[in-house]
Amino acid sequence: MATLDARTLPLDPTTTQTLAGSGFEYREVDVRSAEFSPFTRAIARGFLGEDLTDEQVESSRERVGGRRLTGVYDPHAADPATPVATVDSWVTALSLPGRRTVPMWAISGVTVSPTRRRRGIARAMVEGELRAAAGGGVAVAGLTVSEATIYSRFGFAPAAFSTDWTIDTRRARWTGPMPGGRLDAVDRERLRAELEALHDRTRASHPGDIEGWTGLWRRIAGLAPGYDERKVRGVLHTDDAGVVRGALAYSITQNDDDNAAATLTVLHLVSDGGDAYRALWRFALEHDLVATVTAPLRSVDEPLRWMIADQRAARVTTREHHWLRVLDVPAAIAARTYSAPAALAVGVSDHLGFAHGVWRLELHDEGNGTAQPIDAVADLTMSVNELAAILLGGVRASTLHTAGRIEGSRDAVATLDRAFASPDTPYLRIWY
Repeated sequence: MATLDARTLPLDPTTTQTLAGSGFEYREVDVRSAEFSPFTRAIARGFLGEDLTDEQVESSRERVGGRRLTGVYDPHAADPATPVATVDSWVTALSLPGRRTVPMWAISGVTVSPTRRRRGIARAMVEGELRAAAGGGVAVAGLTVSEATIYSRFGFAPAAFSTDWTIDTRRARWTGPMPGGRLDAVDRERLRAELEALHDRTRASHPGDIEGWTGLWRRIAGLAPGYDERKVRGVLHTDDAGVVRGALAYSITQNDDDNAAATLTVLHLVSDGGDAYRALWRFALEHDLVATVTAPLRSVDEPLRWMIADQRAARVTTREHHWLRVLDVPAAIAARTYSAPAALAVGVSDHLGFAHGVWRLELHDEGNGTAQPIDAVADLTMSVNELAAILLGGVRASTLHTAGRIEGSRDAVATLDRAFASPDTPYLRIWY
C-alpha cells in the first residue's frame, strides 16, 4: 500500500532556514556516497553504540537503502564531514482496526550530538519531518522511542503498548492444550525467510504493526554483522498440511553455577494460528536445562497467561511502545473501521496546525467513518496527542477523560469508546 517514496520529497524549507540561522547545514545524505559512513557512525554513537566496523557500515547501507537520510552539519566542527544530528524516514503501511492499513511516515535514527545539545536542532528536525509528511499527503507519522519524554511536545502519543516477560519455568508448568503440527530446528537463512513471510502474512491483524524489512529479519536471525550468529537458534512450526505456521528465534545463556538453570531468550516469536503459538511457547517453556525464559516486546494481551499453571511465575512489565501523530484528521478517521455508530463534534487542538479544528465525526457500525471540519461547539475536546492515542483502539477515551486529557460529557465519551473499540489488540512487534 505504501507507494510514496519519501526520498522524492524536498527537505522542509522552514527547517533549512531555522538551522541555517544557527550556523548549521541541513541536507540529505545519499546512501551510495562517502557521506554515508560518517552518517551511520553518528547514529550508532547517538544511541551509545560501539564504533561500527566497515562491514557493519556496508550492512547498514543495504538496510536503509530505501529511506530518506537527513543530516545536520556544522561547517566549523573539528570534523565537518560527520553530522551533529541525524534522522531517517520512510513511508510504510500502518495496520489499523478492521485489518485495514494507512500510509505512515516512519521516523527513526533521531540523534543529536551531546556537543550540540540545547540548540533547537531536534525540534527543527522533527517538525521538518512532520511538515514533509503532511506535504506528501501522509495522514499519520509514527516512531518508537528511546526516551519517553521527548515526543509528546510534537503531538505524538503512545497508541500501542508492549510487555516484557521473565518466566520461572519450574513454577509456570504448561497447562495449555497439546498443539498439533510439527516442530523443526532450521538454519538461520531459513529462519530469516520464514520470519519475514509470517510477519507479512499476519501484521494486518495487529493494529499498530508496520511492514518489516530484510535487514531487520537478518539481525533477528543472527545474520547481520556485529551479532553473534552462534547464539541465535531457530525453530519452525508446520501444520499437518505442510504449511509453516510459526517461527521462533531464540538464544540460550548458560548459568555457570547451575548447568540446569540456563536462560532462554525469545528474540522473536510469530505465529499464524493457535497451534503454532502454543507449540512454540511450549517448546520454550519446557526446553531442557532451562530455568528462566525471557521474552521482550510481547502483546499486552498475551494468551500465554492462560496456558501456565501459575501466572505469578511470570513477571510482566508493561510500557508504551508505538507512538503516533495524526497529520490529516479526515484521512486518518476514514482509514479504519468502527465498532459502533457515533455522531460527535470533536475539537482538536494542535499547536503545529495540522489537525487543529472542530471536526464532525460520523462513524458507522458497518465500519466506515468520516471527519469534516465544522464551525460549531464541540461535544468533546482534546489535543492531537489524545486523538493519536485512541486511533488504534487500545487506549480508551474514558481513561483519558478520567485523566483530564479529554473534556466533555460522560455520554459523549462513552459513545467514542464504543465506536473506537478494536476487536484486535494493538501490538507493534518490532522496533524501528
